[in-house]
Amino acid sequence: MATMHYGRGYVYSIQYHLVWCVKYRHPILHGQIDADVKQLLAKIASDNDIQIIEMESDKDHIHLLIDCKPQHVIPSVVKAFKGVSARLLFEKHPELKQRLRDGHLWNSSYFVATVSDHTEEQIRSYIKSQKKK
Repeated sequence: MATMHYGRGYVYSIQYHLVWCVKYRHPILHGQIDADVKQLLAKIASDNDIQIIEMESDKDHIHLLIDCKPQHVIPSVVKAFKGVSARLLFEKHPELKQRLRDGHLWNSSYFVATVSDHTEEQIRSYIKSQKKK
């Protein structure tokens, strides 16, 4: 069940399911690259006061279930996750730039959906099952 958070004069519970793909759906998210991107996303979330509830990848895309504040704007959150992770992953794995056309890690589009108490467990299970397919 979603956690209620308390701000100065307001109460909130805001969760989103985010999904985005590697550019041209290249299947690069495995092994050390997969571990590194997850570590980077966790750090980015922490730096931006966002909680990652669930996270999993499946070769060419990432799923996140996040809990954030009313001050967070989704396009900015996604830009932080995708932009910072791409830059830092390319620094750590420079060979990726040659494997990906134009040197872009992520596709420019993404999926976002709000999560309610009624759908949270379904989304958690779906994200956890990504590598098991």
